[in-house]
Amino acid sequence: MVKVKPFAAIRPPKDLVTEVAAPPYDVLNSEEALAMAGEKSLLHITKPEIDFKPIAGEHEQRTYDKAVENFKLWKERGWLVRDDKEKYYVYAQTMGKRTQYGIVLCAHTDDYANGIIKKHELTRKDKEDDRMVHVRIQNANIEPVFFAFKDNAELGDIIARTAAGKPEYKFVDENKFTHTFWVIDDDAVNSRITEIFTKEVDAFYVADGHHRTAAAARVGAEKRAQNPHHTGNEEYNYFMAVCFPQSQLAIIDYNRVVKDLNGFSEEEFLNALEADFDVALATKPRCGRPAKPYAPAALHNFSMYLGDKWYSLTAKPGRYDDSDPIGVLDVTILSNLVLDKILGIKDLRTDKRIDFVGGIRGLGELSRRVDSGEMKMAFALYPVSMDQLIRIADTGNIMPPKTTWFEPKLRSGLAIHSLD
Repeated sequence: MVKVKPFAAIRPPKDLVTEVAAPPYDVLNSEEALAMAGEKSLLHITKPEIDFKPIAGEHEQRTYDKAVENFKLWKERGWLVRDDKEKYYVYAQTMGKRTQYGIVLCAHTDDYANGIIKKHELTRKDKEDDRMVHVRIQNANIEPVFFAFKDNAELGDIIARTAAGKPEYKFVDENKFTHTFWVIDDDAVNSRITEIFTKEVDAFYVADGHHRTAAAARVGAEKRAQNPHHTGNEEYNYFMAVCFPQSQLAIIDYNRVVKDLNGFSEEEFLNALEADFDVALATKPRCGRPAKPYAPAALHNFSMYLGDKWYSLTAKPGRYDDSDPIGVLDVTILSNLVLDKILGIKDLRTDKRIDFVGGIRGLGELSRRVDSGEMKMAFALYPVSMDQLIRIADTGNIMPPKTTWFEPKLRSGLAIHSLD
């Protein structure tokens, strides 16, 4: 079972939360962060290169030093204040008509090492190293990771009861997503949450934040090695996560755009597709208007935008293996039967002929990039399900690159976990 604990969060006073809270470090480039950051924004801590003119390099020593300086300054000025005792928190995100409720807690680094915290993506050491520096210099988890767990009825009831009360924070961000945050002050409830997780929840699944999770575990191991009196209960053994019941989450499609047809004409390419797909014209331009976007209708159905038309591609039976957790994925089918077989794109991580577009941007972004001449065609995929993600993680498999997209992103600055 998982190991968890409450923690005394470092967080903004209620009247400053909208000024302090910010998007995650990796969804903005430095120029965008500079344009967004107000005086009290957490971006001065998570992207401190913006405090230099011109903007400094992200990995320069002066940038790291500025991050430490700003974190200390924010606490001195009362823009970030540590809670008086250890607690759990409930964090809700609303996008459109859907709201997902998670518990903010500390997970244990041992669970990552032992495979109880399960991943579905590979990580890169250079990105882990970068995140390690940030945890190490601040001695804190400034931003949370995003976990899922299998539904638990009693935890669901606790979340619902908490969410029926008055929130500590509630605000709408620049994307029109609503963020709501409750503090659980009742010691008995907090004790019960710990008990349920440690006795009834058998695993956490990394939804978003694979590199931050790996970095937190490595920092914990590093501090353990440096402490001759290590017991396993020190705060550095834990890192901050927001954990959502599986049923609360929905994965958004993660789509592809491609620069060329690998020497084929459009007609030759369409003919090549027919070996493995049922190909049908879905929509085309009418009366001077662009073709209406076509969205995939089900698993193994794809939409393709090529030559100002949208096509439906349905993989033929026998071209994939429904019993294989990886082989059944639409990203695998598209990669094997189209990107590799026809287009010669072998490595999705390194090939410059392909790019990826999160489904939050809509199908219109796919057609825009093709119509602009930047790309030759686009593919939209039916979203992966949480059941598929959990099956892959439980069987020790790894998803192909750029398979899942979770939205909304966790807002940074609502809670920070000190390793002291």
